[in-house]
Amino acid sequence: MFGQVLRDARIAAGMTQEDLAHHAQVDRTYISQLERDLKSPTLAMLFRLCDAMGISAANMVAEVEKTR
Repeated sequence: MFGQVLRDARIAAGMTQEDLAHHAQVDRTYISQLERDLKSPTLAMLFRLCDAMGISAANMVAEVEKTR
């Protein structure tokens, strides 16, 4: 669910996991865990990730809702 949406958004932004991790100031392994749905982001982290990719958190949540 969230992981696939995050991965799709990251790729659409032309970013690698390393790029996103750097811009969101987290470890690349955390991005990997999010994309594999092994972890869930906090609301604050969701905003950081979206800011790093230049997208709206509202749009990200809407995309996740479509997968439910």
